[in-house]
Amino acid sequence: MFKSLRSYKGITPTLNKSVYIDEASVLVGDITLDDDASVWPMVAARGDVNHIHIGKRTNIQDGSVLHVTRKSTSNPEGHPLIIGNDVTIGHKAMLHGCQVGHRILIGMGAIILDGAVLEDDIILGAGALVPPGKTLKAGHLYVGSPAKQIRPLTQEELAFLPQSADNYVKLKDEYLSEQSQTP
Repeated sequence: MFKSLRSYKGITPTLNKSVYIDEASVLVGDITLDDDASVWPMVAARGDVNHIHIGKRTNIQDGSVLHVTRKSTSNPEGHPLIIGNDVTIGHKAMLHGCQVGHRILIGMGAIILDGAVLEDDIILGAGALVPPGKTLKAGHLYVGSPAKQIRPLTQEELAFLPQSADNYVKLKDEYLSEQSQTP
């Protein structure tokens, strides 16, 4: 039998209210999901050598990979993975030991590496690569490999960011409702 939530060194993922975890995903170790977060099929998240925090109303879409960086003498805190509220992480994105602010859209296949910081209100284009230690400033569109700032977000794009998260909250609520009705 497949088990989506797995312990590592006695630590099991922590789920807050109304969280949806697809049974075809795997979450291991020190991971916290805040209210209304959702994790979709084939997501792999390992909070084994550091911790992962997933904010409220954040969705991690199909095939994404979330991991962290080990603590060491040269980097005593390592790099946990911290994801803010109202974040939409597109299909097959890879986030490794980075910090993601609030109201962000991460495009499909994007890669964000150790120590990178995405401030609030950002759209990161599909296939973009954010190198280690790079900071993406709030309120802009970034695309490319390596990711480059293209322009400020429009008012419509800024309004879309929380709407994208709301769309996934509604979808996960439908999935949870259907699960509760299945014998």
